[in-house]
Formats: sequence, C-alpha cells, structure tokens
Amino acid sequence: MSTKILLANPRGFCAGVDRAIDVVEQAVKKFGAPIYVRNEVVHNKTVVEELRSKGVVFVKELSEVPESSHVIFSAHGVSAEVEQEAESLNLIAYDATCPLVTKVHNEVQRHARAGRDILLIGHAGHPEVEGTMGRHFPLNTSSKIYLVQDQDEAESIQILQPDNLAYVTQTTLSLDDTQSIVSTLYRRFPNISKPKSNDICYATQNRQDAVKQLALETDFIIVIGSSNSSNSNRLKELAEKCGVPSVLIDGVEELDFDDLTKYKSIGVTAGASAPESIVQEVISNLCSSLNATAKELGENKEDIFFKLPPELR
Repeated sequence: MSTKILLANPRGFCAGVDRAIDVVEQAVKKFGAPIYVRNEVVHNKTVVEELRSKGVVFVKELSEVPESSHVIFSAHGVSAEVEQEAESLNLIAYDATCPLVTKVHNEVQRHARAGRDILLIGHAGHPEVEGTMGRHFPLNTSSKIYLVQDQDEAESIQILQPDNLAYVTQTTLSLDDTQSIVSTLYRRFPNISKPKSNDICYATQNRQDAVKQLALETDFIIVIGSSNSSNSNRLKELAEKCGVPSVLIDGVEELDFDDLTKYKSIGVTAGASAPESIVQEVISNLCSSLNATAKELGENKEDIFFKLPPELR
C-alpha cells in the first residue's frame, strides 16, 4: 500500500519575504557585491546561503559594515536607534522591513505620542520584537512599553497606567495562543485599546489554518523551515496541538525515511520564509522512497504583493 502525501495550501513564501529577498537581490544587481544585511534578511538557512553566494554579507552589528557601504535592514524590522546609527556611520540604508511589521511600528508610535502605555505580545529576543520595542519614542514621559510572552505574564504584569493602555502583537504568532493572552488582558484591563486590524500576519494565519486542515487528514506532518523561524515553529506546535506528530526540517537530509514508513498519510507544509524548491525536493524524495503519491490540499489563493522601495525598482 502506497503512502498518501498531502501538500498544504497556502505554504511557503509570503509577500513580505518575497519583497525582502527581492530588495537584497536588486541591490546586488544595481550596486554590485558586497551588499551588507543586518541580521538574516529572512529566517531561512537555504535563502541566506544562496544570497551569501551572490556576495551578500550578513552582519550582527552595523559597526561591522565599512563606511559609505550599502546596508539592508531585514524583513523583521529595526529600532529607531539602528536607523540613527546607520546615518551616523554614513551608511546607505535600504529597508526590507515587511509592511505588516511597519504597520505595528506605526501603531506603537501612535500610542506613544498619545501617552499610552503599550503591551507588546511577542517572544523575547526575536528580531521583530527588538525592533518593535525600539520604535517606542519617548515623546511622552508617561508612556512605557512592556513585553508579554505568555498567559502567566499576562496574568501577573503590572502596568503604570492600567486605564491608559494599548496592545500590539508580533506578526508571526499563533492566533489561538494570542487570543488567550488577549482575553486575559481584556479581563484585567477592560479599557485596553486593541489594534485597528489584527496584527497577526495574513500569511501566518493562512498557513496555520492550512495546517489545521492538514491535521484532520494526515497521520504525520512535515514542516519545512528553519529552527529560528517563528512562524515555522508555530506551525509545528499547532500540528502537535491538533494531535498529529510533527517535525521541523530545513531540508530532506533531516528526514528519517525508515520511521516515515509507519504512516499511511503524511502532510507537508512550509513556513513563510521557506523556498518552494525545498518543498519539491522533499516531495520528490518522499514519493520515491515511500512509493508515495502526492496531492495538493486546497489551493493557494493569496495574491498580496508589496512594492520594492522606489530607489530599487
């Protein structure tokens, strides 16, 4: 009996990741190598290595970039302090920040100007969280920003202005987990202001919905994405919450094909920063090794497109 392989839809690259990679590639074409990028432009090992092969240099700190060089800020966004540092070092900076992250940055600045305290729901240490925390300009000394990572912190956090409060979220979280945190915040702080629209990225939500459907129809789920990718990790966690064992892999070499023979049906999806070429390589190997047949589950109806910065079009 052959194994059934189901591919989630949508999966893989989102509009923000497409744009970020395109920003870097266009900069290399226009200005030549080396092009410097602060942090990984997107959280995917394969993408980073491919860009590195084209002459892209990834750095942790702007102090590593030679004066007057071209530097790109990653899709996760940066703090205002990083932007000012680039200017002081005479660097020519281009912004690959996902527009949906920029939307959250603008919300933080709006609340800060209004003097509200701000709760950011997110994961400590993630570049997007660091950048968003750093958009909090001290325009009003009564405004402070706090990070809330989970339900326990939502229950215990103490705010200086509990009646003058707003919340925003990291864009790559699980909507289900975020909703439970938000419910706790509403109970504790009834006057808290919510975002004008959901901060969770459309692509993150769509991929999570697709995994829920995949979990109904498969015995095991393979998530393609890097270990430092927040949205990829959330897909794996969601599959397991739905009762289906799951694995997060960068590529086909990490799969145990002997172990996979015990499953009648296997689902495959990819995080928003994982290339479709890796998905197809995994599918090809699954089909040949397991005598499997592959079928698309649903269809990808995403048609969002984000323009490049004017100077790189």
